[in-house]
Amino acid sequence: MPDARPEYAIRDNVERHRFEADLGDGSVAVAVYELRPGKIVFLHTKVPPAHEGQGIGSALIRSALKSARDRGLKVVPVCPFFAEYIRRHPVEQDLLDAPECEKDSFD
Repeated sequence: MPDARPEYAIRDNVERHRFEADLGDGSVAVAVYELRPGKIVFLHTKVPPAHEGQGIGSALIRSALKSARDRGLKVVPVCPFFAEYIRRHPVEQDLLDAPECEKDSFD
C-alpha cells in the first residue's frame, strides 16, 4: 500500500543551522543542528502543533540523516525525538558517533 503522506520540500538552511520544511501555511518545521569537525549534532526538532502527527518530524530526520551520510558526517542525536528515530531504524545506526553516543542504548 503506498504511503499517503504528503511530500515536504525540506532544505538545509546553513545560515540558521537547521533543516526546514515549509508547511505551506506560513509555518515551518525545523531540525536544529550544530556542526563540529566530522560530525553533526542534532539539538532540537520542532513541528508546529497544528501539523503534529503527520510524519513531518520523521521526514526532517530522514532528510538530515541523508545529508549527514552524503557529507560523511557522524551523527550525535541530542534531540530525544531524533534519538528515538535512530533507535527504531537500525539501518541508520552506523551514522552514530560512538564516542559521544552510547550505542548500547540503541540496541
